[in-house]
Amino acid sequence: IAPFCPEFAGARIVAVAEVIKDRLDSTRDKFKVESSRAYYGPDAYKELAHSKLDAVILETPPIFRPQHAAEAVNAGKHVYLAKPVAVDVPGCKSILETGQAARAKKLSYWVDFQSRASQVFQDVAARIHRGDLGRPAFAQVFYYAGRPAPDKGTPGMDPGQRQILNFYMDRATGGDIIVEQNIHVIDMANWYLNAHPTQASGTGGRTDWSGTKYDAQDAYDHFAVNFWYPNNVHASFSSHQLGHFSDLCVRVFGIKGAADTHYGGSVRITGPNAWLGTEKDDTFRQGAINNVVAFIRAVREGTPIYNEEESVKSNLTAILGRMAAYEKRTVTWQDVIGSKKKLQVDLTGLQA
Repeated sequence: IAPFCPEFAGARIVAVAEVIKDRLDSTRDKFKVESSRAYYGPDAYKELAHSKLDAVILETPPIFRPQHAAEAVNAGKHVYLAKPVAVDVPGCKSILETGQAARAKKLSYWVDFQSRASQVFQDVAARIHRGDLGRPAFAQVFYYAGRPAPDKGTPGMDPGQRQILNFYMDRATGGDIIVEQNIHVIDMANWYLNAHPTQASGTGGRTDWSGTKYDAQDAYDHFAVNFWYPNNVHASFSSHQLGHFSDLCVRVFGIKGAADTHYGGSVRITGPNAWLGTEKDDTFRQGAINNVVAFIRAVREGTPIYNEEESVKSNLTAILGRMAAYEKRTVTWQDVIGSKKKLQVDLTGLQA
């Protein structure tokens, strides 16, 4: 996300913060940041937040985003967050509390969901909401992908550093794949159906990667979850990180038609109100650019923008699916809201 700021919005990257030294150095060099503005260590986010700058972009592992966002808003900075905003329910509640503080201070507080920033997805959502499909009855939601980068750890590496390097496939730092990655299509489903689920049941698991470069990671590599939405609408969700077939898709079915929408692909409606939005949408890149441009404009013009409430609902929906799969039972929305479980990572030993 950060490279889009100077390229498309004319904003300068003036400071960086990291807990992994070589990544700090490479990022500092990439953006030509002064050495004195490159903050290192577990408390680097505090130094950056309280330094001279206008806004903070949070692309840290998701487990840290609630804490980092709160510090930035406390320091009077606008905040741009990568998704997901948190890995657990207490983190989601913290994001909402910080959102209220941001509003009180008139600070922008924006989460980067690319599909919502894409015109063709906005168009299909509007058509669903106006009734082009009739009343939605069923949705098919899936995220099929290849394996992310393999275990980046080395013998003797600090356990906390290893977790951070592998957050895409780590339960604690990333929230598991249903929260860290699959949230894209889960957010689209909530958007199209204009609601969040009331309950979910599901399952999932992790393939045996013994003896491979993925062995040290602990996230599930597949999920199968059924979501119940209000008005007796059902959604079948599945995901995998096994490779060999990749697609991100949300389909919504009604008596009058079906919406077939692919993140980074075709977007269309079939049936009496047939409509072809596009054969291929550049969702990730253009959606992220649109979000960055809107955020920087809001900061410059003093017209704050916010989307944390809908973002948290999608985050909680992903956690609902994770809980249902982990516990192999039906979990309700109220079960999720009442959860006090916090995921943890040990940062001791990160700074040499």
